[in-house]
Amino acid sequence: MLNVRLSDDTEKELLRYCLDQGVSKSTVVKEALEAYLIQRRKTKSAFEAGVDLFGQEGSGRKDGSVSYKKRVKEKLHAKHAR
Repeated sequence: MLNVRLSDDTEKELLRYCLDQGVSKSTVVKEALEAYLIQRRKTKSAFEAGVDLFGQEGSGRKDGSVSYKKRVKEKLHAKHAR
């Protein structure tokens, strides 16, 4: 069971809506919560929204921000191995 505290204005508006629609407050709250949770699952984080763009500027490499040290070491090794 869940208890929810609402402001007086919200409680009055909810009651008016329930009377107009012929539904219980519990039904409205359940439906609203389900809709909210569904929307939250669909909403991407900022990282998820841009993951296909990170680290690709110019090089086209998706791992550019995490593999740069390895690439620098390889280039230095190749340069000084001659």
